[in-house]
Amino acid sequence: MQATIISEWCVSRSRLALALAAALVLSGCGLFKPSRRISVPQPLSPLVSADMAKMFDEINRLAAVRSLNGKVDVQFLDTSYAECGIAEKYRTADGRLILQRPGEVYLLIQIPVVGTKVAEMSSDGEKFWAAVYLGSEKYKRFVTGTNSAHYEKLDGSAEGISPDCKAGGKRKEEAMQRATVNALSSLRPQHLTDALLVPPVSFDDAKHIYAEAETFEEEADPRPEARPGARVVRGYYILTELELQQQNRARVTRRFWLDRVGTLRLARVQTYGERGELLTDVVYSNAQSFGADAQRRLPAQIELTRPQEHYSIRVSFQDPSAVKVDQQYEHDIFVLKNASSLPEVNLDAPKK
Repeated sequence: MQATIISEWCVSRSRLALALAAALVLSGCGLFKPSRRISVPQPLSPLVSADMAKMFDEINRLAAVRSLNGKVDVQFLDTSYAECGIAEKYRTADGRLILQRPGEVYLLIQIPVVGTKVAEMSSDGEKFWAAVYLGSEKYKRFVTGTNSAHYEKLDGSAEGISPDCKAGGKRKEEAMQRATVNALSSLRPQHLTDALLVPPVSFDDAKHIYAEAETFEEEADPRPEARPGARVVRGYYILTELELQQQNRARVTRRFWLDRVGTLRLARVQTYGERGELLTDVVYSNAQSFGADAQRRLPAQIELTRPQEHYSIRVSFQDPSAVKVDQQYEHDIFVLKNASSLPEVNLDAPKK
């Protein structure tokens, strides 16, 4: 009986060995190879190391810019206008942008080549003005308001795409104009000021405290030689600014993302509201030498997203070397006048 059990055990061992040998042979023939290669995102290197003081230096390098004046391309990225309005008719426009600390801004938007004015807007740091010139008389207007106030969209338009956008003829044209006007009316000029002229940070600020961390983000490969669809992993430092409110409590006010690949670079700034809601998300890219003397190296492309207002725009300086940097401008430049006698809309006036 014992001899029989031993014999069967030996046979089982032999069969298992033959099965393993067959599997190895088959795998060598390619039958067990994957049908396609899986591309694993590669980490970008080298990564620089920096303490909080160096992070402050990089942020304050951009915060040292007092004013900018140059020609820009303005591109509306809001997907809610994908079938109508801005995206179809006025998505990309030429512009002239003047910014001056602490909160002054002037922006002219016009149709490329022909130079017809689409809109004009400004802010002196407390009040803002916006003139919409395009479309029928029904949509032309001159809007005034207060920077710190919150307003609903003009015309009370609902979120999303109007069914008239898919219609033809006059219905579609009117829907396009309505969507365009609402987009321009949501674009507050003061949103551009902090986005392009970053407020400084300081260790002497008794109102705020700062915390640092690192993170790694998977992104599209930006290198010219990269294959279509290639992905990489980029390393960042995240510097979080917190406002002290009361004992054992603080709220996040800003979050700075600093790119660590090759050199330390401010790549993104997010700002938050009283209840932690994301107010502004700004991405900086395409660093260039600004001004005739090329003394300032600044981002030439700025992408600004305002989630609460449902819009996103990209501002690109056409020729950074021609941008005037750190010049002083008179206050009157940033107070827009209703020179075209447009119908006026005062957002601060009591509602009827």
